[in-house]
Amino acid sequence: MVLEVALIDVTDPKAFEAAYLSAREVLISTPGCLSVRMTHGIETPDRFVLMVEWESVAAHEENFRGTERFAQWRGTVGPFFGNPPRVEHFDDVDPERTSN
Repeated sequence: MVLEVALIDVTDPKAFEAAYLSAREVLISTPGCLSVRMTHGIETPDRFVLMVEWESVAAHEENFRGTERFAQWRGTVGPFFGNPPRVEHFDDVDPERTSN
């Protein structure tokens, strides 16, 4: 399992939240997607953090980023980005968990 973390600064938090909720199913229904969580900044209300658990980096890149799903997702939430999101993948440190 890998964790995708995206730091997203937006221009209109309320509109972004509505767009995310309308497009969430596109992401969560992607093969290889295990969970999706969006958090909202308290000190910085126009900042969001998206956390997506994937079976592997390949599942993210091949089943989502390389498909029409990503175009649909980005077309819905992208208009509210203040700048391009910073996206990274993370592996667990806990030796009890395995990753790909």
